[in-house]
Amino acid sequence: MSDGFLPYGRHSIDEDDIAAVVDVLRHGALTGGPKAAEFERAFAAKVGAREAVVCSNGTTALHLAVIAASVGPGDKVIVPAVTFLSTANVVRMAGADVVFADVDADTGLLTRETLEAAAKAANGPIKAVMPVHLNGQCVEMLAVKDFAQAKGASIITDCCHALGARYHEGGHPGDGQFEDYGCFSLHPVKSIAMGEGGVVTTTDSDVARRLRQLRGHDMERDSERWKVDAQGFDASGAPNPWYYEMGELAYNYRATDMQCALGLSQLGKLEGFITRRAQIADLYDKAFAKFSNSLRPVKRTKLAASAWHLYPVLIDFDGAGKDRAAVMRELQALDVGTQVHYVPVPWQPYYRDLYGDPDLPGAAAYYGRVLSLPIYPAMTDDDVARVVAALKTVLG
Repeated sequence: MSDGFLPYGRHSIDEDDIAAVVDVLRHGALTGGPKAAEFERAFAAKVGAREAVVCSNGTTALHLAVIAASVGPGDKVIVPAVTFLSTANVVRMAGADVVFADVDADTGLLTRETLEAAAKAANGPIKAVMPVHLNGQCVEMLAVKDFAQAKGASIITDCCHALGARYHEGGHPGDGQFEDYGCFSLHPVKSIAMGEGGVVTTTDSDVARRLRQLRGHDMERDSERWKVDAQGFDASGAPNPWYYEMGELAYNYRATDMQCALGLSQLGKLEGFITRRAQIADLYDKAFAKFSNSLRPVKRTKLAASAWHLYPVLIDFDGAGKDRAAVMRELQALDVGTQVHYVPVPWQPYYRDLYGDPDLPGAAAYYGRVLSLPIYPAMTDDDVARVVAALKTVLG
């Protein structure tokens, strides 16, 4: 059994991970070296995508995808109400409007019905849809793809919780079967850790090239793409060695070689991490089958095997006679950490001021009951038993 506090999530770093980073510190370029391209090739192969573009974090991955999809002022993008802030925020960063869709009350996921309702409420063309694979479970992507094709909309899938999930019919989230862009986060509590890090996957090599330009201020060093001949070339017609051009406003969203070295090392352990997460989830499932109806795991979906980024349960706090804050504090006193994923984004003051108070009964029902329990690869079976025992004590 682990001693001390059990957080809801934690990275797993071994000596070989540390050695990979130290090797870059001792021998390699700290940024702009070969590790980014090496990591991109390995990540694309792991997910089954044609192209993977690494960047500084999951938010920048989403932002790059939104820009590449030509989302801009006057456009409308559908985003589920239950997600992290960045899924909606990047739409606003591009100058477009968010249309919030309700979610299933028992999974927190976007559905065909809530997608159609959001489109109807938008009262106009939809530029893109941003389904979110929440907790490690996957949205019904066939429905999203049918909807997007009918509307002429791009699909930008938020896969930040889903690295390591597997479609039962074959393939992985972000492999391009269903989306134009798949966006991943490599934050320390995600499937693999890079400290901070993000990836955009695509099936289009031209799009991937543009994404790489966008993450580096669009500094174009390929002389065949330059537009100002008088500055780029010397009298003999040879390209000036210092010269570059910027064709559009872009960003510094690059990942360092240190991050990518860690990501490469972690990527080799992904299957083991996901297997252990699934084992922990199975232990929880069996234990909670003996609980009363006051607590039950989030409903499982059928499209894919979950990556188990989170293990959320739905609790009848009124039936338990305690509010969620009291439950969380009492669990913390027993060294069990929990978290809520997430406060529905349209309830944030910024979005209330922008769009008013939305009617989202599914999101309200999900948010009102959800609590994420500890799950990470280093947890032991005894740690799981300790969490279950603490819940029995707190909930009675």
